[in-house]
Amino acid sequence: MSAVSLISFPVTAMLKDFATAIVQTLRRKGFQAYFVGGCVRDLLLGREPKDYDVATDATPEQVMEIFPETYAVGAQFGVVLVPAPEEDKAGAATADFSSKGHAVEVATFRSDIGYSDGRHPDEVRFSKNPREDVARRDFTINGMLLDPVSGEVLDFVGGRKDLEAGIIRTIGDPEQRFNEDKLRMLRAVRFAARFEYSIEPATFAAMQKLAEQIKVVSHERVRDELTRMLTEGRARRAFLLLDESGLLKSVLPEISAMKGVEQPPEFHPEGDVFVHTLLLLDFLPNPCPMTLAWGALLHDVGKPATFRVAPDRIRFDSHVEVGVKMAEAICLRLRFSNDETEQILALVDNHMRFGHVGRMKESTLKRFLRMPAFDEHLGLHRADCLASHGNLSTYEFIQQKRGEIPAEKMRPSPLVTGDDLIAAGHVPGPRFREILSAVEDAQLEGRLPSRDEALEFVRREFPA
Repeated sequence: MSAVSLISFPVTAMLKDFATAIVQTLRRKGFQAYFVGGCVRDLLLGREPKDYDVATDATPEQVMEIFPETYAVGAQFGVVLVPAPEEDKAGAATADFSSKGHAVEVATFRSDIGYSDGRHPDEVRFSKNPREDVARRDFTINGMLLDPVSGEVLDFVGGRKDLEAGIIRTIGDPEQRFNEDKLRMLRAVRFAARFEYSIEPATFAAMQKLAEQIKVVSHERVRDELTRMLTEGRARRAFLLLDESGLLKSVLPEISAMKGVEQPPEFHPEGDVFVHTLLLLDFLPNPCPMTLAWGALLHDVGKPATFRVAPDRIRFDSHVEVGVKMAEAICLRLRFSNDETEQILALVDNHMRFGHVGRMKESTLKRFLRMPAFDEHLGLHRADCLASHGNLSTYEFIQQKRGEIPAEKMRPSPLVTGDDLIAAGHVPGPRFREILSAVEDAQLEGRLPSRDEALEFVRREFPA
């Protein structure tokens, strides 16, 4: 069989057209080939798929022979990627393997036998029958095949009916499907939330029965599913389903612990900490930055551990400090990167500072407003207010200040440097920071408009 290159395919073509060309090429070579999975679901819903998958009876070796640029990512399971050509600076078409968004996944029809590790099949048997292939997939709405040329839909599992009815249902026995890959329980929640569908009763009952077994799934895979739930725009619905299914207690017991933890009604008329947190998720932007979404979820994670009823009202003394430590443990457990963890913890650590904005010195306020990724801090504050008392006066005050203060006043060039302090007779050490900070405070407050005045300030206030 001679090799066929798609390198001449127009580099500006849409991924759908590229995937269609793959189907057509496979068929010209005598194989069956269809779009399959989520892209079919999205096309039937009138949505733009994020990626395209192709199912075929060609073996991985045959696919790689037909498409020389193919990138083998799971050939043992019948899965390879065919990269969409990109254009480099010289105008030459090149393959970009940086993400699936630039490639089409081509999978061989197969049936799976045994799932000892709760994720990968023990044995894969390639098939010529598309019906056998869809029988191993997760949910009916993801189990349809589409001929991209004729528009014909092959539906062996009732996916179209469930799509029209708004139902998430496993293909075949739900316990068997979930035992094959426990992560499918979280995916059921995510799809139900994203599409605002209901979960079919037998499927939901199996999730409740097996919920505790989600703990065998790697923390990274759990993190990624939860992140999708938090950022796709239906986070509150997703976390209600996690709670109702019993999954929440297993994947994020710290959030489950918020249930029933009362709050002072004068500040939180909406209800307990769990109700407030989930309501807050409704007010996040869509799409939402991942760190903002997690910061919002965890901003009050320290409240259950610090709850007490004082003579005057319910209090949560040091809930921010406790919350930062708890959030750090969660980020470590879920394998967030250092940069992601740093920003999530910063959001938890600073969310109560907005209550002091009106009393901040000018220098403190400017430093506050120039925190890294401050838009995320402000977004969390806005959502926090809307999910409780509804008073946005501080949010509006900050927006006004940000508009009034020019960049050169928010972050002015230093008037005094470490070299200046050394020239003035100071010995390098911890006192340097104290002096430079004091100079910057005075500069931010408008008390030191020039370098000469700043040097005089140092001589007067910090004699060498």
